[in-house]
Amino acid sequence: MPVTVSSAPTLPDFTEQLNPHVLSEVRRARVTGIKAERSERIQESWVAGIEKRALVWLAQRTPAWVTPDQLTALGLMAQIGAGVSYAISGSHRAALLAVIACLFLNWMGDSLDGTLARTRQQLRPRYGFYVDHMVDSFGSLALMGGLALSGYMNPAIAIGLLIGFLMLSIQSYLAAHTVGEFRLSFWKFGPTELRLLLAAGSLALFWKPQVHLFGNVWKLFDVGGAIGIAGMSLMVVVATAQNTMRLYREERIAR
Repeated sequence: MPVTVSSAPTLPDFTEQLNPHVLSEVRRARVTGIKAERSERIQESWVAGIEKRALVWLAQRTPAWVTPDQLTALGLMAQIGAGVSYAISGSHRAALLAVIACLFLNWMGDSLDGTLARTRQQLRPRYGFYVDHMVDSFGSLALMGGLALSGYMNPAIAIGLLIGFLMLSIQSYLAAHTVGEFRLSFWKFGPTELRLLLAAGSLALFWKPQVHLFGNVWKLFDVGGAIGIAGMSLMVVVATAQNTMRLYREERIAR
């Protein structure tokens, strides 16, 4: 009767027996392509320099009992609050002032959480990346939903803006995974600039909710939203083309 001889155990087999986590991490990296090093964060917006200095200053003076997770939750609640404020602003214009306050709190929570974690050496890269960007998605849904219900913006424009934001986000996440670059801004324009534009637009609604353009009367936020959709669409197309060509050159098939 033939005897089956098992192959000799390999070094990884011994490694797994001694520390199961080591080999599981290797296997997970092979399957998912996760790299040990973090993606390079690229922030080149107009206010990036000033914003970074302000955030470091705030992080150094944040009380010890305030945690990055609490700031993340603050950012989400504030963005939902901005959406609710927009939703009721059609019948209560004073709610537009609440929008501006919520946008400031959203900036505080969404921007300061990561800086605080880095300052305190409490980084959790995968956890932070996942939670932060899922929070952004839910918050953007609430914000655009509020705009769609406000009466200041056509719901179709609000939906288009949400789709544009999500498409741009998907592009950024895939680029972070495949080319190792996570862009926080495109063409000098990032989340903080968007908040500033929304705050300025909300103030403008008090005096001029409509504009005259090409011989017609349009809602101010419809014009701004249409420009935003066009801009984000162009960003997605250009970034996709650039990254596709880059990956094509780096992974040429040998003939």
